[in-house]
Amino acid sequence: MAILDRILGRHLASSEEDEQKIGILAGIPILGLDGLSSAGYGPEAALAVLLSLGALGPKYIVPITIVVLALLTILYFSYRQTIAAYPTGGGSYTVAKENLGVHAGLLAAAALMLDYILTVAVGISAGIGALVSAAPRLQPYTLTLA
Repeated sequence: MAILDRILGRHLASSEEDEQKIGILAGIPILGLDGLSSAGYGPEAALAVLLSLGALGPKYIVPITIVVLALLTILYFSYRQTIAAYPTGGGSYTVAKENLGVHAGLLAAAALMLDYILTVAVGISAGIGALVSAAPRLQPYTLTLA
């Protein structure tokens, strides 16, 4: 077994493919989780930056939050359309490749991989931040833990 197969798991046989398909009710929460986690830290990060403006900074958090909510709404409807248009499965690569060509599909796949890496990095950083907040003795080890 190759190292990549050990990390990612074995290839699925065509006969196993049907077991891995999901519908709209399960697909929206699963696929939307990436967008939700990506946007979930936005208001907190924006507030941290805006606090440096002093008393004027926090007044901008409401418009920023509205923009984030609008983004999540667009994401929700986008995923609904994708699931309806590609009921047998269609990720970013498939949708972009079929509608815009191979290069757009590869760009979408690369962007998605980068997004997943950044989502995990932000999640780990937030988790370590919460851990250090609960146990302040760990503060000198924040970077090592992350």
